[in-house]
Amino acid sequence: MDNLSEQDCWRLLSLADVARIAVVTSEDLEIFPVNIAVDGPSIIFRTAEGTKLTATTNADRVVVEVDGFDADKGIAWSVVVKGDAEAIESPSEIARVQKLPLHSWHEGFKDRFVRVRPGDVQGRRFKRVTHDDDDH
Repeated sequence: MDNLSEQDCWRLLSLADVARIAVVTSEDLEIFPVNIAVDGPSIIFRTAEGTKLTATTNADRVVVEVDGFDADKGIAWSVVVKGDAEAIESPSEIARVQKLPLHSWHEGFKDRFVRVRPGDVQGRRFKRVTHDDDDH
């Protein structure tokens, strides 16, 4: 297993479409799938009013996690970003981030944008082990 440089982590994050964002709320732990885009040294996701927006923007910290796998090379990777989430409120900033490639996987009106500002970025890469009996 190899630890990734922060630069490699950001490169892999920029290739990802989907991540998971985890947060501790007053009631429980929550994990939400989100479509992401890298915007400078931050991660942007869009959502609607509701639980995800409230939970992430009211939390002290959030964790964004992305995984990937290169089947041709047999290499898997994982990147974890710990940081703070804030709703984007400025009309000019909203207009700017609306141009990012944030594509929802389902229909629905998602007019709110959230920025995750990283405090810690870590990643690792490893060769996937294959077994002769994987079909059992």
